[in-house]
Amino acid sequence: MTITEAPPEPPHNRPAKRTLAFLRNTWRGLTSMRTALVLLFLLALAALPGALLPQRKLNAPKVDEYITAHGWWGTLLDKLEFYDVYSSIWFSAIYLLLMVSLVGCLTPRSFEYVKAMRAKPVLTPRNLARMPHYRLGRGKADVTAEIAAVHKQLSGWRRVEREEADGVRTISAERGFLRETGNLLFHFSMLGLIVFFALGKLYGYEGQVIVQADGSTFCNAGIYNYDSFNAGLRVDGTDLNPFCVKVNDFTARYTASGQPDYYHSNIQYQSGEDLATNTWRPYGLEVNSPLRTAGDRVYLLGHGYSPKFTVTFPDGTQRTQNTQWRTVDPSTMLAEGATKFDQPGITDEVQRRTRQLAITGLFAPTAFLHGSVLTSSAPEANDPAVAVDVLRGDLGLDAGRGQSVFEVDQSLVADGRLKKVARQNLKVGQELKLDDGTKVRFDGVGQWVSIQISHDPTQGFVLGFAIAMFVGLGASLLVKRRRLWVRVKPGTPDQPGTVIEVAGLARTDQAGYGEEFHRVSERLISGQKG
Repeated sequence: MTITEAPPEPPHNRPAKRTLAFLRNTWRGLTSMRTALVLLFLLALAALPGALLPQRKLNAPKVDEYITAHGWWGTLLDKLEFYDVYSSIWFSAIYLLLMVSLVGCLTPRSFEYVKAMRAKPVLTPRNLARMPHYRLGRGKADVTAEIAAVHKQLSGWRRVEREEADGVRTISAERGFLRETGNLLFHFSMLGLIVFFALGKLYGYEGQVIVQADGSTFCNAGIYNYDSFNAGLRVDGTDLNPFCVKVNDFTARYTASGQPDYYHSNIQYQSGEDLATNTWRPYGLEVNSPLRTAGDRVYLLGHGYSPKFTVTFPDGTQRTQNTQWRTVDPSTMLAEGATKFDQPGITDEVQRRTRQLAITGLFAPTAFLHGSVLTSSAPEANDPAVAVDVLRGDLGLDAGRGQSVFEVDQSLVADGRLKKVARQNLKVGQELKLDDGTKVRFDGVGQWVSIQISHDPTQGFVLGFAIAMFVGLGASLLVKRRRLWVRVKPGTPDQPGTVIEVAGLARTDQAGYGEEFHRVSERLISGQKG
């Protein structure tokens, strides 16, 4: 016999084969359950910086403050995108790999599950006595009657009856297949949650806005109405769900240490047909009780104070404003800000830019003086006062650049275009007079609330998949896979009746199956109900 060797493989085929082998092994590794679990752990680990570090989308000033306070370490974290965790490249990569891993892992398991569901229970072993659980007994009826009784007792089990030689009949039964169902439900629900969470980031939006608590109104008509707006990749801000909110008042309660204990705002809202009929509906907005309307959620985030100033110009005209000031000490609600005025009646643009006023400084809801330095001793507005600097000149309002509502452009002060003309502490009703006769009066204080509007069209799906995850996890942990075999043999002339063998096997763990097997076998052999 002549053995011929296979011709050597062409050299140009070897790199292609190695590449295919590498890709095949990489795919197998990626789609293994172990890899999916590792990626899930990495995803949870990667989300920790988002909870522990300030995030730029939520509070950009806090991020800048953190970077300044921590020097090179803060700068390094910024370069590594730790302040934009959920939009970072590394978080997105883990997220995507986990989704691919789950899809690749669950697809073959789903086919195996369907195949196992359609398959009949396994054949009855020849030697049942070798099974972990075994019992032998005798019956008085014939084989047919005993088998019928076994079928009745095993109602609810997946079972199949088979015949063997010499009139022997067997029943193979299985129970607990819901365990694998729960396992698949858990993993498919996790995949669905990941997918719909990502879709929510694509088609959702979130914005914050400050509204005066004096009947002022906010309407969700466009992104220009927001103070800050974070849109999903598929949201351009031109097709927001229309609704309006009117903030009528605000009530806060504090503990003895100054910590907020209760926030409540009486608001009114209108959406849908109410917009056409101008119908307002009342709602009590609280921190953990958002308003849900027009597919959006309106949250109460916080509040602050708006000092009210009246400026009387030399010609007798008056202007009054209550602009929100920024809270700098949450425990006492000490605030800082700038209220800006444009003197009326001046048509010359150059002259007008030299007569603009800004009232800047500190506001204390419960005034307390350290010498001449104003501070606050409590967050409630028990004794409001302000320490103000009045600046006059060019505020840069016509420069075409956006500027903070809470402060003035310090570069204008540095180059002399904006000058300080007065400084004084004022209580409610007090006023100061400038060198040109202009009077500035502190009239009191109002309140503002900060609200957040969130839109997530997939939140119902995310909730549903989250619930399904827990249901599947419970089924996979609590349900046990077990098998049961019954063999009924006809008796002999000396011992009429039947010989009944019962054996059981737990496919996962045997905890608790011994008691169940004893109960089931007792019913099968003795015919007693238990």
